[in-house]
Amino acid sequence: MELSVYRPEHWTRVSRFSGSVCLTLYLFFLLYAWRNESGFLFLDYANLMIHEAGHMFFGWCGYTIMILGGTLGELIVPMICAAFFIFHRQTYGVAFSFFWFFENFLYIGTYMADARTAALPLVNSDESDWTILFGQWNVLASDQKIGQFTRQIGWLGMLLVVAWLGHRLYRDWDVQQESGQD
Repeated sequence: MELSVYRPEHWTRVSRFSGSVCLTLYLFFLLYAWRNESGFLFLDYANLMIHEAGHMFFGWCGYTIMILGGTLGELIVPMICAAFFIFHRQTYGVAFSFFWFFENFLYIGTYMADARTAALPLVNSDESDWTILFGQWNVLASDQKIGQFTRQIGWLGMLLVVAWLGHRLYRDWDVQQESGQD
């Protein structure tokens, strides 16, 4: 498989139909996430696999980075995807990648906030990553505050992605109307 180095001059346009469908799906997902009380969304199954692979990938960097590697993996993979789509100026791919990036903050925040209570099920350990890390950094008593702040970053980021896509839809729809396209 050959890596494409084609870089278009302009970003892909957001069509009225596709943009509206995407925005509707993102808004439904936001509603689903807002109403979810477990803190674990269906997207988190894929994120969990990436999280566990991150521990293995960063295992060569020392104990602390290996523990942090799960979370790093969850954030790096969507950013790599975003970089690819930015390079190719693919509007929908960029929106999805950044939405996915910020969606990770919801569960990361939930996981952080659980550092002292340890109520969440764990995959391969008796102690959560954030219990270990917050203990090392002497901030374990602030796990709830840090977790809530992290979740707020996720919500803000996802809302900004939806707003950006909505802006692109509005702008491209306006251009289509001016040029007589539909």
